[in-house]
Amino acid sequence: MTVRIAIDCMGGDHGVSVTVPAALSFLRGTPDARALLVGRSEAIEPLAASGADVRSRFEVVHAEEVVAMDEPPAQALRGKRESSMRVAINLVKEGSADACVSAGNTGALMAIARFVLKTLDGIDRPAIATVIPNRTGGVTTMLDLGDNVDCTPEHLLQFAVLGCALVAALEDKERPSVGLLNIGEESIKGNEVVRRAADLLRASPLNFHGNVEGNDVYKGTTDVVVCDGFVGNVALKTAEGLAQMLVTMIKEEFGRDWRSKLMALAAYPVLARFKRRVDPRRYNGASLLGLRGIVIKSHGAADAFAFECALRRAYEEARHKLLERTVAAMRPFLAQLARRAAAADA
Repeated sequence: MTVRIAIDCMGGDHGVSVTVPAALSFLRGTPDARALLVGRSEAIEPLAASGADVRSRFEVVHAEEVVAMDEPPAQALRGKRESSMRVAINLVKEGSADACVSAGNTGALMAIARFVLKTLDGIDRPAIATVIPNRTGGVTTMLDLGDNVDCTPEHLLQFAVLGCALVAALEDKERPSVGLLNIGEESIKGNEVVRRAADLLRASPLNFHGNVEGNDVYKGTTDVVVCDGFVGNVALKTAEGLAQMLVTMIKEEFGRDWRSKLMALAAYPVLARFKRRVDPRRYNGASLLGLRGIVIKSHGAADAFAFECALRRAYEEARHKLLERTVAAMRPFLAQLARRAAAADA
């Protein structure tokens, strides 16, 4: 199976200087992938010239406009129909690409993707999901991470279905466990929305573990952790800040004097493994779930290594047919909604 990825080459803080080299490196390591490099051809072509060895597996798709990182989503949606971001998403809608990756403006990406691709049946709002490393050596999938600040209990249930479909597809787990992020494990904890969401999850066919707390994300207590976008975004940014602080503090301590520097040399293999485990670049690439197409959001400040990780995530989601598996996961819930509607009419 050949996987075709549309890449918004103009998005992010660094644009083509990161996206094009990352795309070429990705193609070299993934023989069954093709890339559609979307953006201003005069900016892309000079960098793409170094990819003569993979030239048969990528093409440049010209798009004159660029969505700025600070541009209001509504302006990007209505005023820039020929932006590299929109053209890349259109390629997914048309079936010319199996997935889209962008490091551009998150709000604009979600707005354009939702407008162009639409949501799946039974999904009111798309959600942003990412993976976070945990103590077991695996990862915890967490959503939503910022797109939906105010949620209903039904939205949280839908996020759980989307997260489970993602984990089932990529990690080959038939019934991933789901935790609802709360301020305590007890069923009486949390606000009204969270308590009602817990009731819906208990009554659903999902493998609901129950309420989980913030530290459970890193313990790996459940495969999926569900929360609203406000809580999820704060938790994610806190984790990123903590990881950066720990790496900085360790460097400072080992550089204090000559004895510490000698100890650092002796401990280098351990420190290198630690740095690799907490390196956020390895986990770059958040999935915009619930759309009729695969869209991956890379961190705006990603370097070439991190952006390549986002491309690989898009490749894996397409290769494992995430969209089809998500549709299948929604069927029991759609049937349940239909039965409720019929009972109400009766």
